[in-house]
Amino acid sequence: MLTKELMSKLAILADSAKYDVSCASSGVDRKGGGKFGNAIASGICHTWASDGRCVSLLKVLISNDCVYDCIYCVNRYSNDVERASFSVNELVELSIEFYRRNYIEGLFISSAVERNPNYTMEKILKVLVALRNKEKFTGYIHVKAIPGADPLLIYKAGQLADRMSVNVELPSRESLRLLAPQKQAKTIFLPMAQIKQSINQSKIEMKKFRNAKKFVPGGQSTQMIIGATNDSDRSILMTTEKLYQSFNLKRVYFSAYMPVNENKLLPAIQTMPPLLREHRLYQADFLLRFYKFKASEILTETSANFDLEYDPKMNWAFNHMEQFPMEINKVSYSQLLRIPGIGVISARRITKQRKWIKIIFGDLAKMGVVAKRAKYFITYAGSFNGNNKLDVKVIKEVLNPSKPYQQLSLF
Repeated sequence: MLTKELMSKLAILADSAKYDVSCASSGVDRKGGGKFGNAIASGICHTWASDGRCVSLLKVLISNDCVYDCIYCVNRYSNDVERASFSVNELVELSIEFYRRNYIEGLFISSAVERNPNYTMEKILKVLVALRNKEKFTGYIHVKAIPGADPLLIYKAGQLADRMSVNVELPSRESLRLLAPQKQAKTIFLPMAQIKQSINQSKIEMKKFRNAKKFVPGGQSTQMIIGATNDSDRSILMTTEKLYQSFNLKRVYFSAYMPVNENKLLPAIQTMPPLLREHRLYQADFLLRFYKFKASEILTETSANFDLEYDPKMNWAFNHMEQFPMEINKVSYSQLLRIPGIGVISARRITKQRKWIKIIFGDLAKMGVVAKRAKYFITYAGSFNGNNKLDVKVIKEVLNPSKPYQQLSLF
């Protein structure tokens, strides 16, 4: 039964969880009213399964009563905020009740560090054991591993969770020392390395033994806060690339810093969150994962931050005009991926079609190419449809997304 006290705790702890962007909150109340499915504003968010289905999750902290005093965090122990903690039975009851009412299909469980890392991780593990073994809950569960907790607790949680994450939180060791001096980068990276090793070992065991247990089949992820420190976009991307390479992460999430605390080391409360910068970093993340770019190519030491007017791939092209125009009927697949307006799918279509017939400008839109952008960087069968001088200033002026629309004159 969902008591008033339980729902009051939910409102506090779901609100505390909203700064974790590993999945997005729906933020709406929607009752069934004779239709299938329900939603509730407090704590419901969405993620996507491997088959593409959108799955509703209960996103909540077990506790916001933290022993740490991280300057950027709303839950820091020196903040005068309303505190609450779920017991194991309360969170299990809440999850089952929400599932029966068709509010959710899974859980996203995190927590502030309550008392100490082992106490917090053990509490998370008890929730997982109760849901999986007692209640026989088979829905999706994403769990935050608590840095500093006993490796055995993290391992047991990983046997029951679908995905785990350990938040890096800040892009550099210097930033961590400045804003979260109680935390150490080494303590954060140790559980990430453990999860990676356990996932790899699980894959080996599953090939050898029929009844071997899966370990975190959805992989692991992490999150970095953007804009709380003076770290450049380049340093953030370099850290991102290193995390992918070192720990085989599924995703690195970026969270635009929401000014919630007053401190001389932080942006002012009135400062707007750097949402456009967050968006550009996500675009750059795609270049790392799908377009075969390296972080050191996307941004340089002399140009360490994005021009927010243009996406990172366009920025790269403007800085490497000596490589353009490229003949799309001849260049390699990896070169096609570097042309603005050409994505992974359209690059594959181009390489497939040009084996049989030369591609002309009229074919581009049919293949999914953004022709009005790509035309300044390509030739097709020797023809060129862009600016003859490849003048960056002219191209920027034409493609400027903030340029106001003007009605073409008929005369």
